[in-house]
Amino acid sequence: MTSILIVEDDADIGALVARYLTKAGFEVERVTDGRTALSRIAAASPAALVLDVMLPGLDGLEICRRMRADSRTAAIPIIMLTARGDEADRIAGLELGADDYVAKPFSPGELVARVRAVLRRAARPDESGAGITTISYGPLVIDRDRHLVTADGQEVSLTAKEFLLLEYLLTHRGRVLSRDVLLTDVWGYGYTGGTRTVDVHVRRLREKIPFLVERLVTVKQFGYKLLDRPASA
Repeated sequence: MTSILIVEDDADIGALVARYLTKAGFEVERVTDGRTALSRIAAASPAALVLDVMLPGLDGLEICRRMRADSRTAAIPIIMLTARGDEADRIAGLELGADDYVAKPFSPGELVARVRAVLRRAARPDESGAGITTISYGPLVIDRDRHLVTADGQEVSLTAKEFLLLEYLLTHRGRVLSRDVLLTDVWGYGYTGGTRTVDVHVRRLREKIPFLVERLVTVKQFGYKLLDRPASA
C-alpha cells in the first residue's frame, strides 16, 4: 500500500486529510512537528508528503529545503499546505522544490486528486517514444528507468517535478510551449497554481544545469522553447 506522511499540527485538519487519504486507499501516518517528520522520513521514506508550512520547531519550508538537499529524499513528491493568500509562502515552497501546494481552506477531494497526480507523474511510464529509456541532449542524459539525470557524466539532483518538466522539454524540443500547456501536461488535472509555477521550475533547471541557460529560451509573454539542436557547451 502506498504510504503518505501528513505533517500537520492542527489536529482537525490532520484528521480530515488522513480520513480522506485512507478512504482513497493510501496508508497514512500523521506527525505534528518538523523534527519528528524528518526522523520518520529517515527511517522509512514515504511515497509522498502532505506538508503544512506553519509548524512548531522546523517549519515546512525548512523541511522541504532539507529534503531537496539530500539525495535520498530529493525525489519524494511534496504537496504543501498554505494559508489562503500567503503567496510568499507558496512561492518560497516552489523555489525550494515543492511539487504542488493547496491553499487552506481546501477541498479534501481536490487534495486527494493532487496526491494521486504527483504520485502518478513521479512514477509514470514512458509516454513519448515507446521503448526509449534514455534521452540525450548534448551533455545531458535522462535515464527514465532509473529516474536519473546526468550532465557531462555528473549526476544532477532534481525534484520529481523538475525531472518531469525536463523530460517533457526534451521530448518536445524545438517546439514553442506555452505556460498553460506545460501546466496541463506536466502538472496535470487542470492545475490552478498559476503560471509563476512554471517560471520557478524553469529557473531552477537553468540553475542546476547551466548548459540549459542559453538553450532553454524564453518566448516573451508566452512560454519556453528548448532549442532543437544543442550547440556544444
